[in-house]
Amino acid sequence: MAKYRIVYERDKCINAGPCYRAAPEFWKENDGERADLIGSKENEKGDFELIIDEKDLKGNLLAARTCPVAIIHIFNLETGEQLI
Repeated sequence: MAKYRIVYERDKCINAGPCYRAAPEFWKENDGERADLIGSKENEKGDFELIIDEKDLKGNLLAARTCPVAIIHIFNLETGEQLI
């Protein structure tokens, strides 16, 4: 089963909310200013990353596609391809 990496530029989040409506098991409203990617870790650039399984891809793709500021990026770990 394929694995994917979500990269979330949290500092650019405007808390519009489509991510936590699309995939509430992965995204949640936090402080009224930004969403949190549940279980993610901050990387050296200050972005947040999380590895997910293929079964979790659909909701997270919807979250990324509906983000009005396009700050959620998803990569296939096997190929390196950026899906969004």
